[in-house]
Amino acid sequence: MSEFSGVTVVREANIYFNGAVASHTVLFPDGSKKTLGIMQPGEYTFSTGAAELMEILSGELDLQLAGETGWRRIGGGQSFEVPANSSFTMKVQTVSDYCCSFLS
Repeated sequence: MSEFSGVTVVREANIYFNGAVASHTVLFPDGSKKTLGIMQPGEYTFSTGAAELMEILSGELDLQLAGETGWRRIGGGQSFEVPANSSFTMKVQTVSDYCCSFLS
């Protein structure tokens, strides 16, 4: 899906790591929530409350989920899931555009 209709976009940005990662929250009529964002090259660790589906729309990064010892290369058009109450680390190689869906 390349666009969302009938949604509310939160005007204030979510800014992390001194502005290297930024997103906006999109709220859907059914109560679901996504964030649309951009990541500059660098290494970032995030913690989750809810489970997440991360769709990498463009760019390239290396991913390590909590408890894993190795890294996986993820590129534009690929996605990965992160369990609730967990964490993940990304080594972003090129500017990366993403859509994060919060799963119930």
